[in-house]
Amino acid sequence: MSRSSLQRSKPVRIVAIGGGTGLSTLLRGLKSHVAPQHRPNSHHPIADLAAIVTVTDDGGSSGRLRREYSVLPPGDIRNCMVAMSEDEALLSRLFQYRFQSGRGLRGHSFGNLFLAALSHITGDFNRAVRVSSEVLAIRGRIFPSTNQLVTLEAALENGSIIAGETHIGATHKRIRRVRLVPRRVKPLPEVLDAIAEANLILLGPGSLFTSIIPNLLVSGVVDAIAKSTAIRIYIANLMTQPGETLGFTLTDHVRTIHQHTGRKIIDCVVINDQPLASDVLRRYKSEGAEPVSVDRAELKRMGLQCVSDNLLEVHGVVRHDSSRLASLLLNEFVAQNAD
Repeated sequence: MSRSSLQRSKPVRIVAIGGGTGLSTLLRGLKSHVAPQHRPNSHHPIADLAAIVTVTDDGGSSGRLRREYSVLPPGDIRNCMVAMSEDEALLSRLFQYRFQSGRGLRGHSFGNLFLAALSHITGDFNRAVRVSSEVLAIRGRIFPSTNQLVTLEAALENGSIIAGETHIGATHKRIRRVRLVPRRVKPLPEVLDAIAEANLILLGPGSLFTSIIPNLLVSGVVDAIAKSTAIRIYIANLMTQPGETLGFTLTDHVRTIHQHTGRKIIDCVVINDQPLASDVLRRYKSEGAEPVSVDRAELKRMGLQCVSDNLLEVHGVVRHDSSRLASLLLNEFVAQNAD
């Protein structure tokens, strides 16, 4: 498939790469357009949806389970499973249930404990994710980017080094570069296969340094994306993050990804064009965040296609509207009437 050919006449295979709230928001919007497993030839525009999820989380319940049981941090993967569940009712609520008391249980979510226990029973975290996904009847597939325990490390502009996703996300100093420890980390074969088979590869939305880039630092992932004939799309964040991307424009986000990967792996950027209300702007500014500014002329000079729409949802916090985001992606990059 040519990257310049944006319309297709048959269902597409999508890979979404990221972590945190951004990835689960994206998946929640796309799942209703995925062909059910028992009806693979149905008139759904998405034949397969594969989520590739970062595993560098070291905070909260996930961090505790990682330290105490040497399992991959399950939190982001649990959120993706719930987002992709066909029925976000009782079972999904059970997986998201967080214990409010108990010396050992307080702060843990049931889904995190379930995944940790199942990974010990099966001896394989990826298999535990597969079984849990079947329990929740998810529309699509979920993979950790690697099965290895890894730590995220950041080199700051002042020359200091900090380790751990939690510390990196909380820093108020400019980040020069992030890397994985150990340096060479093997990907899951299924991750590389999913990328090779994809028609659309989506990066973001999500924290630049702690949700998106860590996946791209896993050996082989960038090579697979670079070789792919898929359209490679970066979904721009709505807001900068205090410390982590303070003052970053959309161009800065894209350049940072390309600097970390050593090559141009983005063809198109998806942008929200709906301005925020003044009271929301003031509240976010008081917390050290602002809307990500967009220089379309510079993005086009970089050879990037720009696609925009009103993608905003504000309910206390600023988020992408998952339904509108999914509709934009499908209308722009998938034929209207898939076979």
